[in-house]
Amino acid sequence: MARVDMKKAIEVTNILDPTISSCYVNLNLTTNLKGKIVLDTSGSWDGVIGSRFALTRCSPRSGRDQLEANTDEAVKPISLLQQLQKGSYGIAPQISRSFCHNQTLLASAAAKRVPNSDDIHESGHSTMDQMISARIEEVRTGKFDKMNDPEKLAHFRTPAAVEQSSNSTSVSKDDNVYENYTMPHPIWSQKEVHSVRVTHKTPQGINDWLAYMTIKSLRVGYDIISGYNRRTRDEALWLNRIVFLETVAGVPGMVAAMVRHLYSLRKMRRDHGWIHTLLEEAENERMHLMTALQLKQPSLMFKGTVLAAQGMFVTWFSVAYMIAPRYCHRFVGYLEEEAVVTYTKCLKDIEDGAISHWQTKPAPQIAVKYWNLAPTATMKDVILAIRADEAHHRVVNHTLASMNKYDFNPYKPGE
Repeated sequence: MARVDMKKAIEVTNILDPTISSCYVNLNLTTNLKGKIVLDTSGSWDGVIGSRFALTRCSPRSGRDQLEANTDEAVKPISLLQQLQKGSYGIAPQISRSFCHNQTLLASAAAKRVPNSDDIHESGHSTMDQMISARIEEVRTGKFDKMNDPEKLAHFRTPAAVEQSSNSTSVSKDDNVYENYTMPHPIWSQKEVHSVRVTHKTPQGINDWLAYMTIKSLRVGYDIISGYNRRTRDEALWLNRIVFLETVAGVPGMVAAMVRHLYSLRKMRRDHGWIHTLLEEAENERMHLMTALQLKQPSLMFKGTVLAAQGMFVTWFSVAYMIAPRYCHRFVGYLEEEAVVTYTKCLKDIEDGAISHWQTKPAPQIAVKYWNLAPTATMKDVILAIRADEAHHRVVNHTLASMNKYDFNPYKPGE
């Protein structure tokens, strides 16, 4: 364990930006494959191969700030500041972005490696309780107002916009920088969301009929238990139904992707592009759930029911997919057919039923960002987008069910 006085850490940060000496900051020095040393305050070096040196400010202890860094036994600890003073590394003017615990943007610089200079091979870590606590609190309170604008995401940007962004040398300190974690997914036009129709693929063969009858049995049973056809379909009923069904609908894509991923590893052969489509489907269904949760917080009993249903369904579907993947995709195809029926009825209730106020109820911000809806979007627009997603999953799974598991996936990321 090497201990570096905090004064030196502050001096290093001042070399980059004199205004951040009082801020929590991560400094990472990494060696990439091209032999360049990169100094980055973002604290992220995923995928970089080589040595690294992390410099992190700690919380005050005994009236003095210190840095604790884990160091390889074979390498003598050496401070980054000393290397900079020796001239082993020259600071280049390239600016990147990062942030402190209080969301203040920092400037960072790249340090270009000088030939024949000694390698630094240290890795460091220290606790940043305030930063972590702030992020956890943000997630727990469900603050989705800081999601990235879809137009700024890689899969919505033109090559020129991407190039312009990568060459940018400054970042506004008023902007919040977040890495968006959502996968590519379709963004529907008004024409597309209004053109969705209830369709049905006629079963052919025992697998199709078995899948169809399984879904029909589950649909009838759940409708009876939930009182779907025996009572007024008000907001409470619709939210309960949407939340519960989306916790189930998010399972098949994830399980199927996991099974195919493990099969690819075990057999040491390519997957031919199925995994990304299945993961996108699973996340898309989960985003339906996240949207509904902005309007309803389930009770403890409701969560217990979901836990039991998830345990049984995950176990059954995992075994079924390993044995009969075509049956499972046909099963999901018919499941999505029923989902389109359900959301079509929901739209009818929005037009002239007990939830007509959804025509004017503002859409949750997470939905506006995820589907790139208009700022004035309503819950009706959200349901239209969700129904379009379900119709898309319907086609995708019926297509996959009609293919051999070794065929190439016809759907590219985001399609």
